[in-house]
Amino acid sequence: MVSKKEVSFNGFSQKTLDFLKNLKVNNNHVWFEAVRGEYQEHLLKPLQNLSSDLSEFMLTIDPHFEIRPAVNKTISRIYRDTRFSKDKSPFRDTMWIIFKRPNNDWRDAPAYFFEISPDSYRYGMGFYSAGKETMDRLREMIVRKSKEFFKVVSLYSKQKIFVVEGEKYKKILNNNIPEEFQDWYQKKNLYLVCNRKIDNHLFSSKLLKDLTSGFSLIAPFYHYFLKLK
Repeated sequence: MVSKKEVSFNGFSQKTLDFLKNLKVNNNHVWFEAVRGEYQEHLLKPLQNLSSDLSEFMLTIDPHFEIRPAVNKTISRIYRDTRFSKDKSPFRDTMWIIFKRPNNDWRDAPAYFFEISPDSYRYGMGFYSAGKETMDRLREMIVRKSKEFFKVVSLYSKQKIFVVEGEKYKKILNNNIPEEFQDWYQKKNLYLVCNRKIDNHLFSSKLLKDLTSGFSLIAPFYHYFLKLK
């Protein structure tokens, strides 16, 4: 549940989405500098408020989370790193909040996230880019019929908010794995996500309640994934 401290997040606005849509069309430095104030007011500020209002709750899941509501802490940079990307557009038209432990191996550690795009938003938890060793440990748990793995999978089957996503191997790795576990076993990377089209919750404090209840629901998965690293 949300802390009793004063809540500052009251939702995003249509101006948030308009900014992201316009950025997608006008993805250049001249345009962005002319509307930097809109970015700060309609996108960055609500992201900071949302991050701040979630922070106390997130520490109940993991007291080691980075919770500072700042860019490069819990909030993504709007500037795209184009050094190793085919997409050379300088700005992102998707922004996110992330709660993770501060360490050098963050790509291979589970993290919580909220992401907003011009036409949709999503939230969940999982690996940004899990290494093969981490996913091999998961497969080992499945083969061994780990009670802990079966417990989290049973929790997954009882809910209808999150789905399992992530790149997976095309070739079947093990034909002896029961069908209900094959989707987990085949994954190269793994995360649980709730995908939503734009709705009224995005524009109100209801979003904050959705995130805290959803993040709490998948907390057992977070702690299980943490042990795989």
